[in-house]
Amino acid sequence: MAAKQNCIVYVIDDDESIRRSFARLFRSADLDVQTFSSPGEFLTHPIEVKNACILLDIRMPDATGFDLQQRLLATGMSLPIIVVSASDEGQVRDTARKLGAVSFFRKPVDDQALLDAVLWAVSVAGKDKNKEK
Repeated sequence: MAAKQNCIVYVIDDDESIRRSFARLFRSADLDVQTFSSPGEFLTHPIEVKNACILLDIRMPDATGFDLQQRLLATGMSLPIIVVSASDEGQVRDTARKLGAVSFFRKPVDDQALLDAVLWAVSVAGKDKNKEK
């Protein structure tokens, strides 16, 4: 359980109720969480990449989750990304994965499945991404 307490999840979603819900879920599992209403807001804060992952919505008004994924790729920031979207179109899933998403969930998402994906992303996918550097 100690490993969980060192994890941080960055939740980026324009819907405040979704951000609050995910924050409660992750805190209940002893995970640190920071929430952001847009990719732009996320990019203005210091980001810890060790033992961290991003939970990312795709459709947001100012910039999309795809925009953020492309920006992170361009800057070389290596964080596992889990996409959670209301859209379950094949093209959306494919684009998210091509841009580096390690998991994709359709809203509403099963809490336990999401927690498992976050822990896996931080412990396995995050270490794999950091080896690539």
